[in-house]
Amino acid sequence: MHISDGYLGPPTSGFFYAVMLPIWAGASRIVKKTLRVKQVPVLAIGAAFSFVIMMFNVPIIAGSTGHAVGGVLVAILIGPWAACIAVTIALAIQALLFGDGGITAFGANCFNMAFVMPFTGYYVYRALTFKTSADSNRRVFAAGIAGYIGLNVAAFLAGVEFGLQPLLHHTATGQALYCPYGLNAAVPTMVGEHLLIFGWVEAVITALVVRFLQKQDTELLVNTSGGK
Repeated sequence: MHISDGYLGPPTSGFFYAVMLPIWAGASRIVKKTLRVKQVPVLAIGAAFSFVIMMFNVPIIAGSTGHAVGGVLVAILIGPWAACIAVTIALAIQALLFGDGGITAFGANCFNMAFVMPFTGYYVYRALTFKTSADSNRRVFAAGIAGYIGLNVAAFLAGVEFGLQPLLHHTATGQALYCPYGLNAAVPTMVGEHLLIFGWVEAVITALVVRFLQKQDTELLVNTSGGK
């Protein structure tokens, strides 16, 4: 759901940069204090995983793309603040080196995919796995549900950001200066594509990795979920 340059007005882009700057600063401080040494490789792997999975883009209306992100999975493994950093790194590399997502829209893309999505999915997962053991089958289903919800919340916000542009930025005759699609077009398109297709991809990937880790290394699932 990368937003390209030219689809958000400067005030909108500036607003999301202003929102993300303290979030990035806070995430850095929290991760520095809480991330254990042996979890650092997981942070790097999480960033690489998110980068790779987001490269499988499908163009959709309103100057955006549909794809899985992997942010909820990273949050489940090392916490939402670390996931924020991991996905931000992935988005930065994509924007700077591959032209995937705009530089001006970087703050908005990070807000949707590196902040809202990991935190939403993480707390859904925590709620659904409360007082469950690390090897419980409920964790697999909870991970899939968390990934699905997290991605779709992020897609909804991207749709709202697109849809507000014709209202915020237009000529005297009403012609849109940036994204030309209103809320009635942008939100259903963004949400519909992710509800029907990309959300299920996110759900399956997240659930399968959690299931794999239950068999290989349950400690990763215990560290951030409060399981026994």
